[in-house]
Formats: sequence, C-alpha cells, structure tokens
Amino acid sequence: MKKILKILIGVIVFLTLPALLFFGVLYLKYNEDLPIGQEGEKADLLAHNMLKSLDYESYKETDYIEWSFRNSRLYKWNKRENICVVQWKDFKVDLHLNYIERSLAAVHNFNVVGEKRDELVDKARSYFNNDSFWLVAPYKVFDKGVKRSIVNLDNDDEGLLVTYTIGGSTPGDSYLWTFDSKGKPKSFKMWTSILPIDGIEATWHDWKKTESGALLPTFHKFLFFGLELKNVKGEKMPNTNN
Repeated sequence: MKKILKILIGVIVFLTLPALLFFGVLYLKYNEDLPIGQEGEKADLLAHNMLKSLDYESYKETDYIEWSFRNSRLYKWNKRENICVVQWKDFKVDLHLNYIERSLAAVHNFNVVGEKRDELVDKARSYFNNDSFWLVAPYKVFDKGVKRSIVNLDNDDEGLLVTYTIGGSTPGDSYLWTFDSKGKPKSFKMWTSILPIDGIEATWHDWKKTESGALLPTFHKFLFFGLELKNVKGEKMPNTNN
C-alpha cells in the first residue's frame, strides 16, 4: 500500500510541478498591477477617436451580426431587437437579451422548459457576454456604467483604460486599449476576474469590413494562443420605404 501511495504521489508531482513552474514563469513575466488613469474629457475624446476610426455610425446602423466562436458556438444576433440565436453542440437558445424571461431553449430541436430551460438560457447568456465582447468590445466604451480614463504608456503614447462597473457576466473587469497611428485599436491588456494573471495583452487585428460597413475583428492573439472568429457578417435590414 505504501508503494502504491508513493507511486501516486510521484505521478501527481510529475504532472503538476511542470505546470506550476510554467505558470510561475508566466506570472513573473506578464503580471501587472492595474494602472491608475485620469478620467475626464481627454479620456472621452480618445474613446470617440477610437469609435471614429472604426466607423461607429455604420456599426450603429448594422441590424444583424453573425459569427462563430472557435468553431464551437454559432451566433445570429438581431441587433435591432437585441435577440440572439445561440447554438452549440445539440443546444439552441433564442436569447431575448432585453427580456430574458422570454427566451426559449431547445435540445435536439425539442423545446425544453423549467429548470433545464433556465440552465440553458443562463449558459447562452454567459457565452454571448464573453464571445460578443471579443467581437464588439470597442463599440461598448460608452455603455452605461463604463468608466474611461487616460493612462500614460511607457512609449509616451496614451492608452484608454476602460472599466465596466455593471453589466456582463463579470462586472469590475478593466481593459487598457492601445492604438495605431490612425487611432484604431490594436491591442488591449486585461484585468479580469476570470484570468489568473493580470495585464495579459491580446491583439485586435485582421479587421473585416462587413456588408453593412461595420468593421469587426476576425482574430486575436494572446500569449501563445490564437482566438479565431469565423463567418463574421454584418448586415442592414432592407429598406422597404418607397
């Protein structure tokens, strides 16, 4: 019995020690304290310049957005009515984001009710909050409850620190945006409750101009990982006025 116990302990140490060492190296290299910024008109102006560089007016006029997240979840978002069809595995949820109690859920195309329906709706809303953020985060800088501040960067440029005090799945998260020479976002650093390391940087590039004119990203890179958004579409509702 002692021999078996020693073997089990040895296996656990063998499997966990490299992972702990790897995490420790990453933590020492990338972990950063949340910077302190200055709120005010200058921060708001920087946020407005970011929106202008992305043609925010075209995004506002976009009625439908579709995308897939890591080839595992599919979204069809009626942005005008704020209803999104979320699909993953054998599940489908018609997510009414303004009136969550109206949401419908199905498994294998059969509607479900009660606790199972509530469970799937909660999961779909959590998926949407996360996955849509990687698609439209720049357009959310003036959402209700958002704080904006200017941060002086090491290269003498200015970054935009955005903190979400309410809403979403993890209120309190902060993101420090950096920009290219035209004011277009090129990356942000993240201080979030879901990540064990603060200040990890993710790129924002490979922008796609959709049919509606809205610019949406199709790829992000952070650390050694790539996050791909496929089948990205943005469309306007046909004008029926004659």
